[in-house]
Amino acid sequence: MAREWADAFEAVPREVFLPDLMWPYDMETGRSRTVDRRTDPVAWEREAYANVPVTTQWDDGQHPGPGPGRVPTSSASMPSVVTRMLGDLDVYPGARVLEVGTGTGWNAGLLSARLGDRNVVSVEVDKRVASRARAKLGSLGLYPEVVCADGRDGWAARAPYDRVIVTAGVREFPPAWVRQTRPGGLIVAPWGTHYCDEDALVRLTVAEDGTASGPFLRPLEFMKLRAQRLDWGRSGRHVWEYPGDADESATSVTLSDLGEGQRFRGARFVLGLCVPDCAHVLNAGEDGESTLWFFDMAEGSRSWASVLFQDGKDKATVYQSGPRRLWDEVARALEWWRGQGASQLNSFGLTISRDGTSRPWIGDPTRPLPTFGAGFRD
Repeated sequence: MAREWADAFEAVPREVFLPDLMWPYDMETGRSRTVDRRTDPVAWEREAYANVPVTTQWDDGQHPGPGPGRVPTSSASMPSVVTRMLGDLDVYPGARVLEVGTGTGWNAGLLSARLGDRNVVSVEVDKRVASRARAKLGSLGLYPEVVCADGRDGWAARAPYDRVIVTAGVREFPPAWVRQTRPGGLIVAPWGTHYCDEDALVRLTVAEDGTASGPFLRPLEFMKLRAQRLDWGRSGRHVWEYPGDADESATSVTLSDLGEGQRFRGARFVLGLCVPDCAHVLNAGEDGESTLWFFDMAEGSRSWASVLFQDGKDKATVYQSGPRRLWDEVARALEWWRGQGASQLNSFGLTISRDGTSRPWIGDPTRPLPTFGAGFRD
C-alpha cells in the first residue's frame, strides 16, 4: 500500500461497502460463488478481506440471487487493483477528482478521505447502486458528490478536474472526459477493443490543444461501460449459411500463436489494436475441434471469418466472407507484431483526439500502429 494512502485505507474499510449477499470471483476456477453474511458470517468476512474481485450486482439488478446471474454488472474491484490505480492517479492535496463508475462507493470513499469531500465527484449510471453507495459513504461520515448520470458525459458542473479515474472498461473514449480535464491533468482508465475482453490501464496526460496521450501501464479487466457492451446479437446476423459461398483456404497459425488460452500475454490485445471493429470468439468442441470466429462489428457489415482447428492436423481450415478479409487482416497483424519482437503491452500507448478518436501507437505518439482493416471508427 502506498504510504500516502495508508490513513485513507484504515479509515475506509472495504467491508463497509460490501452487501450481505455477494459473489466473490474464484481466480483458480474462473467462477463466482455465493457468500451470504446472514448464513455464513465467517466466510463472508474472509472474502471481504481477500484480494479478489467481488460481484455485487447481476444483470443490471434484475437477478436477485442467491446464485450467480448471467452477466455481472457491478462489483468491488480487487484491493490490489484499487491500490495501484490510486497510485497511478498521482493525486496531491487539493486535487479535484472525477470518478466514473461509483460502484460500491469504496473508491470514492478512499478519495474523499485523502482529498476531502468537496474535491471528489463520482458518477454512477445505476440509480440503486448510486443510492446505496451514498448511504455507505455517509455511514463513515464521507460526503463526496455522488451523481446518478451516464458517466460517458462526465460531470461538467464541477469541471475542470485535475484527475479523472474510470472504473469501467472503455471501448470508445468519450471526448467529454478530456474536455473536462485541465491541461496537464491525468486520466486513468481501463481501455481495450471489441476484439476481446482484455483491457489495459492507460494513463493519459491532457495537452493544451485538447488532445490526450499516454502509455498503457499493465493489463487488467473491468466490466464495460453499459453503453459500450458488445452486442453479440449483431454477430448472429453475419452468417446466413455456413460455410455457404465463403472463400476457403488454410493456415499453419495455431491457437497458441493467437494467444488463445493465454490471458494477458499481449497477443490478443495487440491484435485488437491492429484489426479495428473486429470481435472474435472461440468455440471449443469436445471432439478435438475448435472454431475461432471473427466478425466485423461495424454497423451494417456482414463480413466474417472462421478458422477450424483439429487436433493432430498441421493446418487449420479458413473460411472468409464479405468485403473485409478478416482472417487475412488478423494474420498480417500477427506477423507485424512478431516482426516487432512481440513487444509487450507497456511498449504501446494511446492518443485521444479532440473528437474522441483513439489512435494507438508503439514507442511514442509519433509512431502510430498500422491498421490492417478499415481503420478506427469512433
